[in-house]
Amino acid sequence: MNRTDGDAVIHDSHLSTLNSPRVALKVDCDTYVGTRDGVPRLLEILAGRNIRATFFFTLGPDRSGVAARRFFTTPGFFRKMWKSGAASLYGFPTALYGTLLPAPMIGERCAAEIRAVAAAGHEMGVHAWDHVGWHDRLEKWPFEKIREHVSLAHAEYRRILGAPAGASAAAGWTANARSLEAERDYALSYTSHTRGGPPFRPSAGGEVFAPVEVPTTLPTLDETLAWDELGNDDEAQRAYFRGAPRGTEVHTIHAEVEGRSKAALFERILDDWRSRGIGLVTLGELAREALSGSAAIPVRELAQTRLRGRGGTVTTGWKTPESAENPD
Repeated sequence: MNRTDGDAVIHDSHLSTLNSPRVALKVDCDTYVGTRDGVPRLLEILAGRNIRATFFFTLGPDRSGVAARRFFTTPGFFRKMWKSGAASLYGFPTALYGTLLPAPMIGERCAAEIRAVAAAGHEMGVHAWDHVGWHDRLEKWPFEKIREHVSLAHAEYRRILGAPAGASAAAGWTANARSLEAERDYALSYTSHTRGGPPFRPSAGGEVFAPVEVPTTLPTLDETLAWDELGNDDEAQRAYFRGAPRGTEVHTIHAEVEGRSKAALFERILDDWRSRGIGLVTLGELAREALSGSAAIPVRELAQTRLRGRGGTVTTGWKTPESAENPD
């Protein structure tokens, strides 16, 4: 798939204990429309194939319209939005929430859809309180504000599901020492905040944090849609088929994308993978394998890198010169 090192997993890592290739499906639910409409469709797709995935929910206000300021502040954002056809992916109302339209409270309005994920037997965790705020402002927020957002998201998760979250995945793969510190009180089993490589223990601000980190390794569909050589869905499907995993990978999908306008394409990608004998697992399974393995889990310093097809930077523990030099 013409992946950069920032997208590719290290296939000889200690977690690859099975001979057959596997993909762990991570579902990020960023918006109100994605959770309301995309999540039920994804549940149908996964149930029809007897696949379990790991869902992470944004639970506070959907302020997606505020993200328009990235056109002026984030290198590569305009090109990514234009090339990927973002308006058709995310829908017209989403582009106005938090600006011309009031920001809907996702947890309050979509509690039934979130509970349906639990009832279907999928793994679940916290994604964010305010997805846009976290993604765009984390580095500028004081620790107290970061801790407030973490607290609000976990409290809403517990209110809806009646139990604490055991995992989290940072909005936009945006994490730092202060955000990891803010999560200390939540006894998380694992996190999925970063891009690239096998599981590791994150180090930031001179500290090593306990939850094992399970990064996303494959390019996301909305990233590949911004690649010049992939002009349509058929070409995107063939790219995922040609780049079929050789070992263990983590693939992040978005409820707003694969659960709506790209649902049929997502089904085709899944069926292609399954036809190649690729197993579908959860992030929790990978985390438990890493923790039970005979080799020590490596400690990696958090850094920022850029990925092809994505505006701005993401957090990684496996930054390389190649990935850093691969702008959109």
